[in-house]
Amino acid sequence: MAKPNAARARSRYVTVAEVAQQLRVSNMTVYRLVQSGQLPAVRVGRSYRIREEDIDRFLAAQYTAVG
Repeated sequence: MAKPNAARARSRYVTVAEVAQQLRVSNMTVYRLVQSGQLPAVRVGRSYRIREEDIDRFLAAQYTAVG
């Protein structure tokens, strides 16, 4: 029996270059965030893939309250 909403539960993964472009930082900055554990990633071969949900979570955590 097929699971309902199985397609909706599937995450979209993006490359380091796509994350760097979205955040407007260098690829090296994204690699540093991954290496430090601030941005969870999955290793695929010799490259990394990052879930879009993890990017959103990272950005939400970076917001600061302004006085």
